[in-house]
Amino acid sequence: MIRTILCTAALAVGLASSALAAGKVTLVYDQPLPNVPGKSMRGVLVEYEPGGSSPAHIHAKSAFIYATVLEGAIRSKVNDGQETTYRAGDNWSEYPGDRHSVSANASTTEPARLLAVFVVDTDETELTIFDDE
Repeated sequence: MIRTILCTAALAVGLASSALAAGKVTLVYDQPLPNVPGKSMRGVLVEYEPGGSSPAHIHAKSAFIYATVLEGAIRSKVNDGQETTYRAGDNWSEYPGDRHSVSANASTTEPARLLAVFVVDTDETELTIFDDE
């Protein structure tokens, strides 16, 4: 229990520091998976202001991610795939080791929100690692 609280606190600090570059980022769910020892499911709400974006990044090496657009439209490019615009209700997955080179609000006038659901090692504290550019 204490370990879970400490890991959640460390994760929140890491998310807060990444929020400076990526809009508003909020951990909205954190639950160890009872049937998969050592793994947790974490939900992260990402909110972009009009024209907002995140720098290129990768996620924790153990992370499998399902993302869905809740509001607005998101431009996304993963690895060498083509840049795609996802609208509210659209979704995609990212696999361990994928590089997310574009993550941006597709609109300069409307906000956008997405929910990213991570399946990740429970002891992982840094979910997003920005490129050194």
